Amino acid sequence: MRAMLDKLLKRLVVQGEFDVIWPDGTASHYAGAPGPSATIAIRDPAIIRRLALEPGMAFGECYMDETLTPVDCSIYDVLHVLLASVELVEKRIPMLRLQAAVHRMARPLVQMNTARKARRNVAHHYDLNGRLYSLFLDRDRQYSCGYFPRGDETLDEAQAAKKRHIAAKLLLDRPDLTVLDIGCGWGGMALTLARDYGARVTGITLSAEQLTEARARAQAEGLADRVRFELLDYRAMDQQFDRIVSVGMFEHVGLPNYPAFFETIKRCLKPDGVTLLHAIGRFDGPAATSTWLAKYIFPGGYSPALSEVFAPLERSGLRSTDIEILRLHYAKTLAHWRKRFAANRDTIASLYDERFCRMFEFYLAGSELAFRVQDHMVFQIQLARKQDAAPLTRDYMIDAERASRRQTA
Repeated sequence: MRAMLDKLLKRLVVQGEFDVIWPDGTASHYAGAPGPSATIAIRDPAIIRRLALEPGMAFGECYMDETLTPVDCSIYDVLHVLLASVELVEKRIPMLRLQAAVHRMARPLVQMNTARKARRNVAHHYDLNGRLYSLFLDRDRQYSCGYFPRGDETLDEAQAAKKRHIAAKLLLDRPDLTVLDIGCGWGGMALTLARDYGARVTGITLSAEQLTEARARAQAEGLADRVRFELLDYRAMDQQFDRIVSVGMFEHVGLPNYPAFFETIKRCLKPDGVTLLHAIGRFDGPAATSTWLAKYIFPGGYSPALSEVFAPLERSGLRSTDIEILRLHYAKTLAHWRKRFAANRDTIASLYDERFCRMFEFYLAGSELAFRVQDHMVFQIQLARKQDAAPLTRDYMIDAERASRRQTA
């Protein structure tokens, strides 16, 4: 099995340098074009077979179990070498190509997120100890891509800018507009739209932890009369709204449910209404979620290619009135999260344990690199039922965003 893993790494590492210290103390060196470098030690000979045959799952699990450890570097450095190279050669390595094809074929079953399964999937990640998220997110607990118009914003500044950017696209041009927030998280977006833009917001989530926190925040801020939060699946919503917003939730819908998602948007959006969908996507076309990520972090989750989004969107009858791609903004966001997680690692370990910390480190590092050196990005699509629901140019967005920035300066 060592020979098989050695052969895989020789073909895989085409950018940067990668060193492996084997269980018997010998070392191997792999190198490609100039790039990042890293070293790992394999502590247990029993894992070599798994690393060779199922690297997508095994690298993460072995790091969590400390049978594979970085040497004089971090797991980010290790993944930087491997993921940058995978992006370049995955389609040229038969085993990786076959595994990718098998995982793609399994997507309809894996992502069949019924209402019951969706609730269970959400609880897996979002019903963790609430204090965990306060230790690495911004003050408003925005667990989605920030927005960096200058590039050097703090995390709090970037998340405030993200909310302004989305609010501008929602065309909140008069008070008391009704807004549905699908996947409202801990309530930050809903509370901002009510407090700063005079909206009346209904936020829905499947996370009991998030619901409790969001309701407490609305009461504490004196906004309970303008914002209400419900534990509700999006498919069960039966009211109409002037505006609909969904930030970082579409990744949990699952491919088989895209028609139902867009049908819900159309049903719940008033004839002259506007929707803003903010989600993670892919540049390089349809693929599959990492098996490790699907098992440990986001079961049932998937970040789609735009080609997979637009077919069901077109069939829904909704109009795409504006599209924007945010490049590298999420890489910057995740870099902030990684730094904050590291600064609070001891506290987080006391809430859970070392294995949990290594799991989260692997998740944050791999996610940042998916945006930095692989094909991930964020898309924002503005939707409407009528073509003239929003002005014909983006000037109103820019003007609203600037005005909001001045008011909060």
